[in-house]
Formats: sequence, C-alpha cells, structure tokens
Amino acid sequence: MSRKVMSKQELDERRDEILAEYAKPRRRNAKLRVLTKKERKALGIGRDQGKATVKYVRMNPRKVNNVIQLIVGKPLEEAYAILNYSPHRAKEPLLKLLKSAEANAVNNNGLNADQLYVASCTASQAPTMKRIRARARGQATWILKRSCHINVVLKERE
Repeated sequence: MSRKVMSKQELDERRDEILAEYAKPRRRNAKLRVLTKKERKALGIGRDQGKATVKYVRMNPRKVNNVIQLIVGKPLEEAYAILNYSPHRAKEPLLKLLKSAEANAVNNNGLNADQLYVASCTASQAPTMKRIRARARGQATWILKRSCHINVVLKERE
C-alpha cells in the first residue's frame, strides 16, 4: 500500500491550510499522517530549530535526566555555565551535544546564536549490555550495563 506524496505545486497552494492542520492540538489516537522529508522541506517545517542526537551513551538514563532537568528552558549560555560547573559525569556528553545542536541551528538553519534556548532535551533507554559475574558456590549473576540515547532541540526566542 503506497501513500500519496503531495507535489511541490500542491504543497505551495495548500501551505497555510496544511500548517494550520498540523499545528492544531489533537488527541493521541487522532494522529495525522507523517510528512515525508521532501514535504517538510517544501513547507519549511523544522527550520526554526537545531537538533542533535547521541546514541549509546554508557550511562543510566535516570542519572542523565537529573542533569537534563537543570538546563531545559534555559538560554544556551546559561545552560553551558550550569553544565561546566556541574559535578555530574553526564555533563560531558551533554556539553558536546549542545555544541553540536548549536552548530546545526546556526549553520544549517541560519538562527541567531544569542537568541537560542534549550527547548527540549530527553534521555531514553538504549539496549542494555549484560555481563556475567562469578558468584559463590559456582553460580553466576548478570551485571546490567545500562546505556541511553540523548536528544536535544534548540529554538530561537522571539
């Protein structure tokens, strides 16, 4: 079953209608179809933000979320300052990720670096590595080595 991809001409004609429909709040089970990359580019969706993702960070997502709560909603310079003086180990991948998202926002989307803030940041669980540990009386147990995926979205303040 193939889905119909709108032509560039059709997207230009219906731009306001489509953007209004996708911006409306709706229930979870009443989702619209996902736009293709070509359609998003033609409509200009996602040009107001900078995104970055890092995968398989060898850290528990719970510990990363504790640091993330400190920076969400803050201006970019303040988020850098918070992370630089934070004693947590999760600061290193988050600093690197913020710099990458800032570069994406400035270079790819032409946003002003002074106006950027951390719109959203999430850490979700990645596949867990398991190691075997020897125990008493010839038995063994698993050691769970947890890892996470971290996503950052920067937007420009109006």
